[in-house]
Amino acid sequence: MVRQILPISALLLGSALLLFAGGMNALILPIRGTQEGFGASALGLLGSGWAVGYVLGCVWMARLVGKVGHIRAFSVTAAFAAVAVLLSLIFLTPWAWIPLRAISGFCFAGAAMIVESWLSERADPASRGKIFGIYTMVNLTASTAGQMVLTLGDTRGFLFFVLPAIFYCLALVPTAMSSTITPRPLASAKLDLRVLWRNSPVAVFAVFCVGISNGAFGTLSAVYADRVGLVLTSVALFASLPVLAGALAQVPIGILSDRVDRRLVLVAVAVLGLATDLAFILLRPEDRAINLSLAALFGAMIYSMYPIIIAHANDHAPEGTFIQVSGGLLMVFGLGSIIGPVVAGFGMSALSEAGLFLTSAGAHGLIVLFTLLRIRKRAPLTEEEKTSFVATPTGRAATPETAVLAVGEDEAARG
Repeated sequence: MVRQILPISALLLGSALLLFAGGMNALILPIRGTQEGFGASALGLLGSGWAVGYVLGCVWMARLVGKVGHIRAFSVTAAFAAVAVLLSLIFLTPWAWIPLRAISGFCFAGAAMIVESWLSERADPASRGKIFGIYTMVNLTASTAGQMVLTLGDTRGFLFFVLPAIFYCLALVPTAMSSTITPRPLASAKLDLRVLWRNSPVAVFAVFCVGISNGAFGTLSAVYADRVGLVLTSVALFASLPVLAGALAQVPIGILSDRVDRRLVLVAVAVLGLATDLAFILLRPEDRAINLSLAALFGAMIYSMYPIIIAHANDHAPEGTFIQVSGGLLMVFGLGSIIGPVVAGFGMSALSEAGLFLTSAGAHGLIVLFTLLRIRKRAPLTEEEKTSFVATPTGRAATPETAVLAVGEDEAARG
């Protein structure tokens, strides 16, 4: 294991620093925005702005790297991400934060794609799966640590704007000093809705709804936790525990989906997610333990749906098109992530904090209804006809290069 990690340690360090900064940046804005008196609708627009930038980064970064190269492009994205978070401290208004958050999303997607491209180049067929797993674990740990570090100081000051800027800048050092040869050109996300829909209507419809739900929760979970009276440590846990639970739940849920119709597994997961939505809406818990327990269950469900959908889409896709299918669905997910925070933000402004889970309840209910309808129209595949389930980072943490890193070398070359 050590022999496999050492050659990519610099890239893993760069990715960890990037995700650590991103975790801090993503959580300080809703917390500080709430303290500054920003409304939930304005804070929801921050998530939509980030999603717009992230989608554009996935689309345009391949062209930018093609013009200026990997190292220069990575340095530019890290620098602009640092500038964006520092400007957010200078201009304490949502109308400045929204475009700055879009810049952050663009830079974050581009930087992640470049790191993943490098890792893909360094991964031989025998170690690709392990490297992908290590990379995912490092990112999850770093992002969670970045969120939890906010509990160590005063969020009303400048510290948690300056710290992520510092770590964004530090993230460019490992790649700038790397002696690795320039990787292959970046994979670009290809969106052809007609092809995707013919391949799997369930995947397209469900991943759009999951984008709505996950985008809303990822943006406004800290706002919800603050409004129900949780202290800062619990607010950070409320935002980070669901992601950890979702990562852990992927293994058993993935094994189950390999053995039975993935659509039935998706329906079951969506029903449990809907039940958790209703628990938040109807019970309106104020107790810390209940809120964190429900948040963990909620995360286990919502962050397991995306990889199930990707696996189902690839079950019906022509051989060797994993990258194209995953890239296209990522774009559909991104479109949902643009809409979700806006709807949830205005819902929270009009209907109190319950508006967040009313938004995700609507998305989960639609997934259940549409998937059950499609089950009646299309027979399930046998186990032999299925592709293998691949644990995947949440849509907001995935890029087209994630799919390249997750597949074998031959398909990566074809993609």
